[in-house]
Amino acid sequence: MGQIITQVDAFTNRPFAGNPAAVCVLPTRQNERWMQNVAQEMNLSETAFLVKQDDGFNLRWFTPTIEVPLCGHATLASAHVLWSEGHLSENEVARFYTKSGVLIAKLQGEWIELDFPVNHSQETVAPRELKQALGVPYKSVFLNSFGYLVELESEDLVRQVQPNFQILKTLPISEIIVTSLTDSDSEYDFVSRLFAPGLGIDEDPVTGATHCCLAPFWRDRLHKDELLAYQASRRGGVVKVRYTGGDRVFIAGQAVTVLRGELFTI
Repeated sequence: MGQIITQVDAFTNRPFAGNPAAVCVLPTRQNERWMQNVAQEMNLSETAFLVKQDDGFNLRWFTPTIEVPLCGHATLASAHVLWSEGHLSENEVARFYTKSGVLIAKLQGEWIELDFPVNHSQETVAPRELKQALGVPYKSVFLNSFGYLVELESEDLVRQVQPNFQILKTLPISEIIVTSLTDSDSEYDFVSRLFAPGLGIDEDPVTGATHCCLAPFWRDRLHKDELLAYQASRRGGVVKVRYTGGDRVFIAGQAVTVLRGELFTI
């Protein structure tokens, strides 16, 4: 029997929306080259590889081109697979051992809540190429370990921006988040988008890890511990965030399985 691969749409409650991720629950550890080849073959923004260990699972994430240290939507997809395919019972916590430390996922009704490290941002002077690449006015630019966080003037600008990806690739920072408050009649508190052409992803549909930056950023401005966010990519996705200070952010989303197949080369 080959290796089972499950494709999950994360941060959505319906198929063909949110952010797709492939999940492999492996019987034993595999080498990095094999995992990178599988991620390239799947050609999704992330493929997650899990191996059972002690009281949890070792978890690694690969884009089609590189391994990354943290990925929210593929962690959400991984937790969904563990519960939906019987690797864990619904009352068990999913514990992941990763390059970003131990991550916890809990099933809460139809939502999965992830416990992630916070990522604070510091205001910075943006390079001229960033403004040129975005092609829209912005209010301020911040820097964190994830990349640039750019606050735009309006929700419309976030939704409409069409970056020059060739220029973005020349920047020293691989990932660019654009964000703004929503319109006054919106059900969401803020919107965002993520561009990462340097990682082989022009635009990521929905990104859990960016909300480790966005949660403290908007909490400081809105003075709310619990926020509802929308990532305004073409597919779109909904993210609940909860941040009360300290070094952890709680990110919640929904997920649906859309495909399950068998890989014959392992």
